[in-house]
Amino acid sequence: MSLKKTEKKKQKKLNEYTEKESKPEKKPNLKSSEKRSHKRVLSEVRKLKKELRSKKEKTFKKKEGTLLVTEFSPEEAHKHIHEWVRELWHQIEENGRPVLEIPARTADNIIFDEEANLLLLGEKTLKRSFHTLTSVADATRTMKVLKIIHDLLTQKTHTTKRGVYYQDPKLFNFDQKYSDKLIEDIAAALKTTRNSTNVIAAAAGACIGRVVIKDSGDKIDLTKLGKGGWAISPLLDEIEIVESDAELIFVVEKDAARLRLAEAKYWNHIPCIVISGRGAPSIANRAFLRRLVKELKIPAFALVDSDPYGHYIFSVYLRGSKRLSYESPFLATPTLKLLGVLNRDLDYYDIPEEARIPMSKQDTERTKQLLEEDFIKKNYSWIEDLEGMLKSGQKAEIQAFEGFGFDYLTSTYLPQKLETGDWI
Repeated sequence: MSLKKTEKKKQKKLNEYTEKESKPEKKPNLKSSEKRSHKRVLSEVRKLKKELRSKKEKTFKKKEGTLLVTEFSPEEAHKHIHEWVRELWHQIEENGRPVLEIPARTADNIIFDEEANLLLLGEKTLKRSFHTLTSVADATRTMKVLKIIHDLLTQKTHTTKRGVYYQDPKLFNFDQKYSDKLIEDIAAALKTTRNSTNVIAAAAGACIGRVVIKDSGDKIDLTKLGKGGWAISPLLDEIEIVESDAELIFVVEKDAARLRLAEAKYWNHIPCIVISGRGAPSIANRAFLRRLVKELKIPAFALVDSDPYGHYIFSVYLRGSKRLSYESPFLATPTLKLLGVLNRDLDYYDIPEEARIPMSKQDTERTKQLLEEDFIKKNYSWIEDLEGMLKSGQKAEIQAFEGFGFDYLTSTYLPQKLETGDWI
């Protein structure tokens, strides 16, 4: 939908809402008003859902020059570890100078696959030898993490990244960043996902709304969990999506926004599922969102702060992250839409100056960096919003709408945005 048409449609709907508010003597019954309003709200969403369901799901094809990653069973991962170590042993026997070859997870080895709409890891590699004191330390740490992963697979158990670090804090120089990097290096070298190594991220997100799941055999209705929701499990191989009548998914940056939707039981008004990542999304959050969209074939909308960090969070859900680009086909949701908070929303909804925050120097630099990303250069609406942020020099949080009332987000902002199809 063009920006001009979107603006006209938005203005028409806004006029309808304004007209209703100007006639208090004809105030309608709340329930019947909600029913009519939400039928209109869902019209654009249902068009998007129909479009999603009409498209035949594409099988991911490896782009030339990129690393092809596969999800392994524990047995397959175990086998590949033995093959890798056997190759190292052959090198020791031949010349006594073994070299570990690790995919280069550097900025110059990240490739944007325009057809798949994903960030992928290229085929460049780094060599980690045993020849110098520095390289021996790196190689020793690598082999230690590889042994831990091997033990997890043979014992059919899991641990977190923190658990790996505490196997030998001294070896990792009392800094978890060393062990974290090696976990990802090894997964990339084995050409598999990190979850396939049985090293999982700690639960860092929640889900609530119109979906029933099975978690380790236990059936859970996510509308009946109070306001806290279900902590998204990193053990997604033990999760089954049983049923859902949701029309859409909201992916919210902050728990405060999820709490607002939960308190309103928004899924009773608009059949929806709500996921919150509490800031930067974890692997489990990203993988669960991708699975919901894939299995339920419904649209998903991101609700983040109107700042460069919010746009970055949206991009990670959408295209994948550079750090874990080798896993993008298993984590990204290329059909995700950015519903808000858009920079243009600040003026359109008359967000007061006291609720707007001046952009810092770091915010400005980060926004400029985003504008240089290939996947953003292909999206005019996204460019326009980021450039608007630079021009205004202002940002705002989702909570800025609470100045109009605590229910403004659910009663006005979200319905109008969905009804007018105003998203990126």
